[in-house]
Formats: sequence, C-alpha cells, structure tokens
Amino acid sequence: MHLTRFLGLIAALPLLAAASDVPSGAAIDAEAARLMAATGAQGLAVAVVDDGQVVHVAAYGKRNAAGEPLLTDTVMYGASLTKAVFGFAVMQQVELGRLKLDRPLGDYLDKPLPDHPPDRKYGPWHHLAGDERWRKLTARMLLTHSSGFANFAFLEPDRKLRMHFAPGTRYAYSGEGLILLQFVMERGLGLDMGAEIQHRVFDRFGMNRTGMMWRPDFRPNLADGWTAAGKPVPHDERSRVRVAGSMDTTIADMARMAAGYIRGVTLSPEGAAALTAPQLPITTATQFPTLQPELPPAERRPDLAAGMGVIVFDGPQGPGFYKGGHDDSTGNTWVCVKASRRCVVILANDVRAERAFPGLVQFILGETGVPWRWEYGAMDFVR
Repeated sequence: MHLTRFLGLIAALPLLAAASDVPSGAAIDAEAARLMAATGAQGLAVAVVDDGQVVHVAAYGKRNAAGEPLLTDTVMYGASLTKAVFGFAVMQQVELGRLKLDRPLGDYLDKPLPDHPPDRKYGPWHHLAGDERWRKLTARMLLTHSSGFANFAFLEPDRKLRMHFAPGTRYAYSGEGLILLQFVMERGLGLDMGAEIQHRVFDRFGMNRTGMMWRPDFRPNLADGWTAAGKPVPHDERSRVRVAGSMDTTIADMARMAAGYIRGVTLSPEGAAALTAPQLPITTATQFPTLQPELPPAERRPDLAAGMGVIVFDGPQGPGFYKGGHDDSTGNTWVCVKASRRCVVILANDVRAERAFPGLVQFILGETGVPWRWEYGAMDFVR
C-alpha cells in the first residue's frame, strides 16, 4: 500500500484518548475518603484492575452501626451485579452446548410455560396464559432485558405478569426476565444454577466469601447498610438463589471476578466478546422507570446498548461496559474499559455513596463515557 494512502487511512480512524497511569493506592484512598465525607456515606470498598490484573483493593469506613470497620473481606450485598455474574455463567453453559442463545426457551420445557403452576422461587408464569408471545422468548432476549416484562410482576398495578411489547424489540430492565431464564435452566435443563455458579465462577476465581444465597459463615464479618436518610438497615439473609440479585460478596472477591471477566477466563474469545458486544440499542432517556416511552430516533444515544448481563458504551477510551446494583441501602457499580483491560468495582453499604461513583471512577480510569445520567437520572453527583 502506498505510504500516503496508509497515512490517510490512519488519520481517518477515530481518535481514542490515551489511558493515563492508574493513580497510586494512596491517592485512591485519599479521593475515596474525600468523596465519602462529601456524601456522608458510612462505608465504601474499591477494587482496581489494570491490564486484567488486580492492582488495588481497599475498604473504608464502617460495616455496621456499631462502628466495626469495613474490611476487604467483609461480606456485602452484591445486588444486581448478580446479573452480570449470571450472564457470564450462562455463556459458559452455551459453550458447553447445553443452551442456545437464540433457541425459543419453550423448546427446553416439558409443557407450555403458562401451564407451570405458581412457585415462590420463580415468576407467576401462569399469568401469561392467552398471550402466545412468550413462545418467542430466547436467552439472548432475557439477558438483554428485551422480554417485554416489567421489572417484576409484583410491581404491576394488579401484581400480574404481562408482556408490554413484542419480545426482542426494545430494552426495558426486567429482573423477571432473568428469573425466567433461571427457571428454564433449572426446570428445563435440570441444572442447579446456584451450584453451577459456585463451581464454575466463584470456585474458579477463588471467590471464597461469595455465595448466591446466605451462608452462616458470613455472619462474623458482615456489612449492614444505610439508607438515603442515614438509617441503618440489617443485612438481608437471602435464603433462595435468585439470579436477578441474591449474591453476597466481598470487594476482594469481586476484584477477582472483574479481572477474570475482562480477561475472558473460562470462555472462548468469541464467547467473552459476545457478552460485551452491543446486542440491542437502548432507546430510553434513563434506565428507570422500566417501561418509559422510547425517545425519538434523533434523541437516542448511538453509543449505548445492551450487552448480555451488562450495559455497553463507547467513549473516549473506546468500548467499555458496566453494571450497577442498588437497593434502599446498597449502591454498587462495576466499570471496565476493554482496550486497557482496566476495571473499577465499587461496593457501598450506604446508598448515599452512589453520588460519588462518577467522580471516583473518573479519578481512577479517566473519562470513560459511562452513561451515568442514563443510570441514575437527575441524581446530584459529587465531584
């Protein structure tokens, strides 16, 4: 190729911001302390991965109202980070040949989905009787939150599960969809997803203080939480595996998970890439409320899409992905930049810490393009 033409092609490529060095551990500690003071958060834990290797793990503040310290091996609530771990475990099953991402899920069941009686572990599938659109559902649709369900059936005015749009046509966050995939894998394929995730993910990555449900050995070093009003809340001892959000973990364990995930450990290159590839455009202004109207095409973000179990974005450092986790007393986030194989994981046992997430992630990784406003709406961030 002629040199002039080659240089012209290079000049036409999009410019990516050079990744600066990760700040020192002392600098990260100081910034975390500053942001905790600014938000009033009582507890926060941070892990940093650089080039696929864990380089920093730290915990700050309190794990409970008694003032006991939050440690790197303190068990904290993983919330919806569970969904990203589940997506990883599902891809393992795909590569084992047990599941096909685009095969109708009804093919794996011994009878139509609405004919399965109510079970408190799963969803009220019998509510779907008379709506044949359930037959189109696939694993890919459920992992990309395009099932057509609300977040959970109990949030519907009449507490009945229904499909609000044709499966696969748009993004709308749904934990119920992930529970359906768990149901199909357990009832249809005969798998115990708690045991599968324990064996193939937690044990593989040395996540010794992580589980898909409560374990008594967690109790001596366990994080309670704080609400937005500063009220302490005891840790919920979850007694069922719920892939939408039952995981308990530690910041040290999630550091290992993030490092293994960004390196694609246990998966083929194709399988690892598929998890964080743009699978479905995201067409709403914010993530919640789940069933909000779609934006006009001209107002949608072309850099934002659903991966499988994660959200995919494109920013100044190139493609990245992230997953958040939240309840009334918990705030978590996990952000990765693919080119540098850098990640930040933040677990907070005080929901007020979420206001600091954009600033702390930017301090560690630089500007990434994480869609914070889509994730958190009008929240007043602290920088």
